[in-house]
Amino acid sequence: MAKYIYEYKNWTQFTWQDKAVNAVFGEVRNAQGKINGQMNALGFSAKEEATLSTLTLDVVKSSEIEGELLNYDQVRSSIARRLGINTAGLVPSNRHIEGVVEMMLDATQNYKKPLTQERLFGWHAALFPTGYSGPYKIEVAQYRTGKMQVVSGAMGKEKIHFEAVKPDLVKFEMDKFLTWFNSNENIDQVLKAAIAHFWFIIIHPFDDGNGRIARAITDLLLARAEDNGERFYSMSSQILIERKQYYEVLQKVQHSSGDITDWLSWFLFCLKNALYETENTMLKILNKANFWRLHEHTPINQRQRLMINKLFDGFEGKLQTAKWAKITKSSNDTALRDIKDLVEKGILKAEKQSGRNANYELV
Repeated sequence: MAKYIYEYKNWTQFTWQDKAVNAVFGEVRNAQGKINGQMNALGFSAKEEATLSTLTLDVVKSSEIEGELLNYDQVRSSIARRLGINTAGLVPSNRHIEGVVEMMLDATQNYKKPLTQERLFGWHAALFPTGYSGPYKIEVAQYRTGKMQVVSGAMGKEKIHFEAVKPDLVKFEMDKFLTWFNSNENIDQVLKAAIAHFWFIIIHPFDDGNGRIARAITDLLLARAEDNGERFYSMSSQILIERKQYYEVLQKVQHSSGDITDWLSWFLFCLKNALYETENTMLKILNKANFWRLHEHTPINQRQRLMINKLFDGFEGKLQTAKWAKITKSSNDTALRDIKDLVEKGILKAEKQSGRNANYELV
């Protein structure tokens, strides 16, 4: 069995080949600058909208990587309430979602604060408010005291993919990690984000939630890299898309003797893809902002406003009268009146081949 990286002496003195990393690193920094420039040209409410959408996506997708599906509207409402963003149709969210959101917002909004053991324990407690992960009781708000293996396969035929640092070394390794994290040595924060993610995952200091906390740490350092708590792109969404490669590269580099070039390259390419993906999302936000500017004097009621925003934010399936009634909690007659009114105002139109049950879309 090949040695794990942490079994080498001075394993955290990571090395990498500059040449392999520099080109994509330049592209990432360039794209970051471009997106922040475009965002700053937007009005305040459009920027707020972009941050709200990005943070919501980040929270939902980071949990989805771990196989946990959170309710999008609950997450969005929780973030909006905490950031004081006034948005229509807020829904109550459960304790678990509040906890995940709390961690994410602490990482991105308080990115200048040092990362301490207490802060990490607070995040861990927020992720597991009941002390359970699914049906299993876990050690919460403390480093793990048991050994940690990532295993797959049926009983008796298990395959060990990874065995983390021994429990009695976790505190020592985490102290070293936090000292490095909070020191201002001259390394670019984007590279630091990539190294911190890998380093934390290798230690795997908690009983559960290590992946989500590693991604929160990444987001914290990316906010530092831009010196900005507003988030306009989601690394977690991109990791979810590239999840297979994510695990493959981690599995490969966990056996290296200290050279983490492959991990840094993968991380930077993933980040670059996240940034490019955002340019597409930006168009949607710009369209939405332009629409409301154009219609600031058009009489539009609360139900209509809610549904128009839903259409801009990516409405699932086809919009029909019955769906409108259900979402706005109104009668079918009211829904039809609302829709006809928007058709007359040139905001909605019926799709061509929609037959008796008309489907509507934005003009």
